[in-house]
Amino acid sequence: MILVTGATGNIGSALLQELHACGAGSLRGLTRDAVRASFPKGVETVQGDFADIASLKPALEGVRSLFLVSRVGSDADILGAARQAGVVHVVLVSSITVQTHPHLGPADENLAVERLLKGSGMAWTILRPTQFASNALWWAASIREHQPVRVPYADIGLPTIHPADIASVARVALTKSGHQGRTYALTGPERVTARQQVNAIAVALEREVPLAEISREEAHRDMAAFLGDEAADAVLDVTGGDVNDELLKVRDTVSRVTGSPARRFHHWFSENAAAFR
Repeated sequence: MILVTGATGNIGSALLQELHACGAGSLRGLTRDAVRASFPKGVETVQGDFADIASLKPALEGVRSLFLVSRVGSDADILGAARQAGVVHVVLVSSITVQTHPHLGPADENLAVERLLKGSGMAWTILRPTQFASNALWWAASIREHQPVRVPYADIGLPTIHPADIASVARVALTKSGHQGRTYALTGPERVTARQQVNAIAVALEREVPLAEISREEAHRDMAAFLGDEAADAVLDVTGGDVNDELLKVRDTVSRVTGSPARRFHHWFSENAAAFR
């Protein structure tokens, strides 16, 4: 049995689709709202909340492999419950900032979860993705309302990754041998700037999408309102304020692990255009 947590999220939903399509065996998707979840036929839907570890026990019953997104609950308690339930292998989504910006608070928190997993006694595979293409959804409301997209660092290009590519690597790690004890840094196939993303959206929508480059201070005020000061500073550092060669590096990990090329940004947008119309 494979349990996918965050099963309605950007990565989890794609992972369940892939696991189902490849005949991976018994599958279970964990969600906080089982009534609203829509999984492939044959996938068992279970309701649970990371804030309530007791609610995870039924979801973990009989599970051998677990897909886990870090820092959405008490990771020590979650991993403890998984070990107690008999989980053998955990595929963890961490962050590339563990190796590119280890001094940042969120990166240190992700590293702490990685260490918890490595010390848990369970087999592990760690995925460290870079910036998600789906972060462009932050602009969706402005674009729908024909307002400018406000971004700092409009011309800093990052190797943005399609969440489905993270799912593809997770699917291989969960179903194939040779991936336990491995850490994979994951990126898209090319660097893409915010300006290029907005231009690609404008072409697809067949209308002008204005972009306004703003200062770091303005961006921080916007972000801190819902992320908090420390997280806002960290996001701004890794999206342009404090980039380095390790962060900017385009990696071929997705194609090496899955045998298929990583998807470009326009691929993600073509699948999600309705959110911007």
